[in-house]
Amino acid sequence: MRPSSTPGSRPESHTDGSAEGAPRAVLRALCSPATLAGGLTELAWVGAHVLMYPLGTRTEQLRPDPRSRPGSQSPAARALFAADPLAARTPVLLVHGLVDNRSIFAVMRHRLRRRGFGSVCSWNYSPLLRDVARGAQELGEHVEQICARTGHDRIHVVGHSLGGLIARHYVQRQGGDRRVDALVTLGTPHGGSLLAHALPTPMVRQLRPGSPVLRELAEPVQRCDTRLTAIYSDLDQMVLPTSAGRCDHPDLGARNVLVRGVGHMSLPIHRGVLDEVAMTLAGAERTPAPAPIRTVA
Repeated sequence: MRPSSTPGSRPESHTDGSAEGAPRAVLRALCSPATLAGGLTELAWVGAHVLMYPLGTRTEQLRPDPRSRPGSQSPAARALFAADPLAARTPVLLVHGLVDNRSIFAVMRHRLRRRGFGSVCSWNYSPLLRDVARGAQELGEHVEQICARTGHDRIHVVGHSLGGLIARHYVQRQGGDRRVDALVTLGTPHGGSLLAHALPTPMVRQLRPGSPVLRELAEPVQRCDTRLTAIYSDLDQMVLPTSAGRCDHPDLGARNVLVRGVGHMSLPIHRGVLDEVAMTLAGAERTPAPAPIRTVA
């Protein structure tokens, strides 16, 4: 594994340092056991998610986990927060993607709590939302409620797919960087998706490459105090091309992390992604050599 970087961005971490460009290499990658296993995992998780969907229609209330109190954490959790023990208390808000709800985070919410994060909750926005900026405004209102309820000035946000774009608009264009310490996006179409041309709804049109919203987000930024990490996959079926899952804005200094062989819907349950999210929110990614995502069979 070799970290690579582009101008204006933080180093990229990925699971495979090879850079073969020949068609034969691409075909080998598509037919590899890891890719096939990732496709099967995606199908299984989509089926399970469909069954869980009705259970996630209500927005989750923030309830601190008593197991996260100092002295009651597991050795692994204490090691994760060794550099900053107070990071475990920072609230974490999970934001779902298009036509989805908090059920997509059933695994992530549980795993983050087991890793020592004491306050983890999800936010449901309307499936009829028509505008990214409006969604960002509603997200900001919810963040203010969390800060008022918990007494914290700043929180962390993890956004899957469209949820990551809504959160980015909030921190980049609506002053949300004063409230959000770290933003992690999973399979978010920062560069748009060609698949968005297939559905002419107001929201989906905003996800097309070069849309007014994406052009707005590409404008220069004088200051953004939020640490941004964009996790994307080479097997993402919804973000096309898959490289559009990167955030390469020169003023944001985003850290781009490539994970191989993981489908769009499987990103929030993939063990390597969960590890990366936990380390990022705990502040471990601030070190000069960020830990890479591990490939899990």
